[in-house]
Amino acid sequence: MNIEQFYSLFLQSNRVTIDSRKIGKDDIFFAFSGENFNAATFAEKAINEGALAVIVEQQDFENKDKNIFYVPSTLEFLQELAIHHRNQLQIPIIGLTGSNGKTTTKEIIHAVLSEKYNVQYTYGNLNNHIGVPLTILSIKPEHEMAVIEMGANHQKEIELLCTICQPNFGYITNFGKAHLEGFGGFEGVIKGKSELYDYLKKQHQTILVNENDPIQSEKTETYQPKITFGKESSDYNFESISEEHFVGLFYQNNKALSKLTGEYNFTNLCAAASLGLHFGIDFEKIKQAIQNYTPTNMRSQIVKKEDRTLVLDTYNANPSSMTASLHNFITFEGSKTIIIGDMLELGEESEKEHQNILKLAQDLGFNEIITVGGHFKNINSSASAFLNTAELIEYLKLNNIQSENILLKASRGISLEKAIDFI
Repeated sequence: MNIEQFYSLFLQSNRVTIDSRKIGKDDIFFAFSGENFNAATFAEKAINEGALAVIVEQQDFENKDKNIFYVPSTLEFLQELAIHHRNQLQIPIIGLTGSNGKTTTKEIIHAVLSEKYNVQYTYGNLNNHIGVPLTILSIKPEHEMAVIEMGANHQKEIELLCTICQPNFGYITNFGKAHLEGFGGFEGVIKGKSELYDYLKKQHQTILVNENDPIQSEKTETYQPKITFGKESSDYNFESISEEHFVGLFYQNNKALSKLTGEYNFTNLCAAASLGLHFGIDFEKIKQAIQNYTPTNMRSQIVKKEDRTLVLDTYNANPSSMTASLHNFITFEGSKTIIIGDMLELGEESEKEHQNILKLAQDLGFNEIITVGGHFKNINSSASAFLNTAELIEYLKLNNIQSENILLKASRGISLEKAIDFI
């Protein structure tokens, strides 16, 4: 199958999907296969349900009369189609990666830029070698710019994603202790995330830099073009504000208060505001976007439950984000209970990092510390150490947490959010 030939069919399509359960009229269905499934078996059904075309990687299922096309690799064809589509686009694309805060920052950037432009952006957490091509292929003629989140847990992944989305602007939220196992330690994290810088520099594109981050500053010190924030000498400088657990920013005698908790989200707000100002959006509009954005994705999300305040941050956790969350939560007024779950993908550093977090929690003096997961249980002899969330739920059915404030923080694999209904 030739990309140029197929592209004309793509332009007639509604969207590209890899989910056989959600095929609509004029969709293009990529039938991915794995060890335990073969989506090509749904090819005929997809066409009958209105799909415009189906891409399969099993030759036996090909039926060109019905627009069922064989390719050696559905993944490679998806990526090649996305690259070809990207090459036709004349809009600015903002690429985003980092150890913490990628999704929240992407959401806020989208909210800010949407005050003036029609912006496409990464849906949810579709930020990998499949999600990025799908996002690129979702860009339509009416879109004026796009924000693409890029995730990685190994080196060379960001490099690949950059070749697909070809960003004109790029931002690394931070360099933290995440996916240490895959990256090969913290230095590996820096090298892997910096692949975005490598691409932007090679293509002479614009880098957004937080000048309060020494790694960002060092890696972009002599580079131009760039947009900077964080210091008085930066292109844009903001002051942090906090009211009733919520963080915001102050700019030129005007403040914008978000519905996000945590001082660490101040930088995310600054990045979005800087891009908004760079693209000619009035700060009143930026303020409106920041104030209206409501987190609903289990990231720095405050939930009121009767007379208690819950901080729900259960989508991801690593030593850097866990440390920031604990330091933020200790500032809450009133009694405080933390429910912290395992931080995954830390490799050889896992036991040490879990010990560090448990000691930090004890030193900060929370009223109650509850841990969930095998890594924490191995080092926590307390009766409030549970092997998994199911055990925690059984405990909560019989024991009420008395604290006015409760933090839930863990890696996604712990599914700690399932405990909310029992608190």
